[in-house]
Amino acid sequence: MGSVGLLYVGAVLFVNGLMLLGRVEARAAAVLNLFVGTLQVVLPTIALVVAGDDLAAITAASGVYLFGFTYLYVGIGLLTGLDTTGVGWFSLFVSLSALVFSAVSFFDLRDHPFGVIWLCWSFLWFLFFVVLGLKREEFARYTGWVTLVQAGGTTTLPAFLLLTGNYTTSAWLAVVIGVCAIVVFAALWVMARPRIETA
Repeated sequence: MGSVGLLYVGAVLFVNGLMLLGRVEARAAAVLNLFVGTLQVVLPTIALVVAGDDLAAITAASGVYLFGFTYLYVGIGLLTGLDTTGVGWFSLFVSLSALVFSAVSFFDLRDHPFGVIWLCWSFLWFLFFVVLGLKREEFARYTGWVTLVQAGGTTTLPAFLLLTGNYTTSAWLAVVIGVCAIVVFAALWVMARPRIETA
């Protein structure tokens, strides 16, 4: 069930990245945020109902809520014209929480690739905090490109690996994901970094 939700997170990140880059109108992006946000709240709720005392299942479901609430918050905000500071500061909470989920993936679940993926998500949600919470719009272009890359690399690709039975929790995949993330994020910074104008 989680792999299905992950696939559609890739879709909403793709659209939101294009929105940050000015390619998709905000109200048009809102609808998909509401669809995926609802999915990301319904699926973990079902998982919690059937989890019983399974702590691993409860932990996994709690992480999904972070993103479901983000997309619902964004979708409602885009449709109603809410100020972005609320979702921005919530994104900081998500970013910090993602660090804990990364540690859980590394040390408790021994799922090393998702340990790295949670770190990538922490970085992305911190960028959302910078752009939406601190209103540093000069970082919107860089954030848009990072969002697009993560739509493919940290959601869609892992989802298809899980859906086809080809996912592995091995350290080598974690290293590949981590190295690719660092190289790509650095290259995007060179390409899309804020232009600082001097008087």
